[in-house]
Amino acid sequence: MSLCGRISFAGAMEPPGAPPAGEAVALGDLPEWRLDDLYDGMDSPRFAADLARAAADAKRFAASYRGKLDALSAGAQAGERLSEAVGAYEALQDLMGRIMSYASLLYAGDTSDPARAKFFGDAQEKVTELAGELLFFELELNRLDDERLDTALATSPLAHYRPWLEDIRRERPHQLKDELEQLFLEKSMSGAAAWNRLFDETIASLRFDFGGEALTLEPLLGKLQDPDPKTREAAAQALAKTLGANQRLFALTLNALIKDKEISDRWRKFVDVADSRHLANRVEREVVDALEAAVTDAYPRLSHRYYALKARWFGKPQLDHWDRNAPLPDAPARVFPWVAARDTVLDAYRAFSPRMATIAQRFFDERWIDAPPRPGKAPGAFAHPTIPSAHPYVLVNYLGKPRDVMTLAHELGHGVHQVLAGHNGALMAPTPLTLAETASVFGEMLTFRALLAGAADPATRKAMLAAKVEDMLNTVVRQIAFYKFERRVHLQRRSGELTQEAISAAWMSVQAESLGPAIRLGPGYETFWAYIGHFIHSPFYVYAYAFGDCLVNSLYGVYERAPAGFADRYLDMLAAGGTKPHAELLAPFGLDARDPAFWSIGLGLIERMIAELEALG
Repeated sequence: MSLCGRISFAGAMEPPGAPPAGEAVALGDLPEWRLDDLYDGMDSPRFAADLARAAADAKRFAASYRGKLDALSAGAQAGERLSEAVGAYEALQDLMGRIMSYASLLYAGDTSDPARAKFFGDAQEKVTELAGELLFFELELNRLDDERLDTALATSPLAHYRPWLEDIRRERPHQLKDELEQLFLEKSMSGAAAWNRLFDETIASLRFDFGGEALTLEPLLGKLQDPDPKTREAAAQALAKTLGANQRLFALTLNALIKDKEISDRWRKFVDVADSRHLANRVEREVVDALEAAVTDAYPRLSHRYYALKARWFGKPQLDHWDRNAPLPDAPARVFPWVAARDTVLDAYRAFSPRMATIAQRFFDERWIDAPPRPGKAPGAFAHPTIPSAHPYVLVNYLGKPRDVMTLAHELGHGVHQVLAGHNGALMAPTPLTLAETASVFGEMLTFRALLAGAADPATRKAMLAAKVEDMLNTVVRQIAFYKFERRVHLQRRSGELTQEAISAAWMSVQAESLGPAIRLGPGYETFWAYIGHFIHSPFYVYAYAFGDCLVNSLYGVYERAPAGFADRYLDMLAAGGTKPHAELLAPFGLDARDPAFWSIGLGLIERMIAELEALG
């Protein structure tokens, strides 16, 4: 399952059932996605037929190619033979991806439904078995002689797959013998995949006592944005109480997954705890280290400075942690009905590129979006690319708040990116995470700028600027703090299992460092690490958000200085998918993430926005 999700300012979010009657009227009809473009139900004959076909094709593929690639790579027709083999492999990946995409999206619609959970688990098990049949292929490709493969690539259809072949050959130093790779794959079902599912189902089943009402996670987190400080405090206390009661399970899950990763890293000879993520992202460790150092160095100029300013707005020497994302005292209350959110995002996209808006429009017209909050629905928001032969889907939990409009813009940016990259095929459409966040954050920026341009009065403009700064701090500062937390607990885990207290101490340390003295981290906050799903599902994913935000700030600066031709170059960058590394993709814009000064460009934009807020008083 490849969920391209987003950590929002408050983590995962999931409202309970339908909104109150008045809110439902205000928001209008919220769309639910139509998954029958993939399959029309759990009992779909087409699903069963595709699963059977995938099993038969995988066995036939293995019989045709296992142990034979070295011979196929010799001779005058080597390129054609290998190209045919890779094409057959790609077709199988597309078919298996369709099966797993449907199962995972259906499950995301209601993770509390036992029938869906079983369907998802069974599909995952069967697809993992099929992946085991195909595991040999990439391993054998990577054992081919470099010179022979280069010859085959030079003058044949195999050249189409050069970016993918170069990518998988970067994995060679970390690959194991075939039998060990098979064991790792099969054991993942009862290892990491099982712990991931336990976390998901536990989070979905939690209920938080808020004034006698049993809330799920998302609405409770939403109350941290309530204008009433007592409501925010009560929400924070309810969150801490229930997370605290479940800390033992969350600590066990995190310990197990960190150990599972450490075993894999050790066998694969990765040196640093995050090296496997850097390799998957096709980004050099020194680039990420430079990003981490630049953001950490900027803490006093960014988060510390802004939260001190916000505390003054609230008339306090310090803000309690539940006030960190509170609306400003004089902020106008704004609710965006669904139609208004749709039009706001599409208009912003259209002003930048009509083609971009046309692609995004399809998500609304063809029901590729699931918007209503429901019990059991996956929290937060994501864009799932599914497969190139189908189309992406977007999940949001829409409540009509300005940040929900930004989330919609974010996920539609992912969706547009995935559509544009689809022509590269199942092997080369996926984009490394560092660049996967570029289109989403850029979509947010376009929407924010459009909304800001229409701000009618100074109070509205101030509230919008403050909200954007907070989003950027949550995307850059907070995600780097998350990355540092992960580094700390992964390194500490090498000396033995971590207690709940040790995990919480690491959390409080990095949070205090990043947020600064103007935020008081009161009792209960030490539990808040427990609901951050990315720590469970995608270790070290989080720096991709900071990477993407700083990159987009730089890109947007290029766009403002020289808009002519920018949109075409930008869409070409998205259409490249996973066929080019970040350095090559950014070169047309005169940007280089390997330059240590690069990160100061993006961070400088946040500084300038904070300075503008200071000038507004």
